[in-house]
Amino acid sequence: MTDGLGRKNPLGAKIVAVADTYDAMTTDRPYRKALSKEIAMEEIEKNSGTQFDPEIVKAWLRIDSRGRA
Repeated sequence: MTDGLGRKNPLGAKIVAVADTYDAMTTDRPYRKALSKEIAMEEIEKNSGTQFDPEIVKAWLRIDSRGRA
């Protein structure tokens, strides 16, 4: 995936993007309650290939299915 300017994003940035999004969605905020783990995972999967690298999402889903995320 690229950054919108045609540059490739580093692997670490792709991983952090998924992890940070998951954390943001599953943590209570002053303005909203945390989403469930299932809803957060559905959102990440829904945005695979657009917002998130599909290979990173696949790996994230595998980790989650083992109960480690």
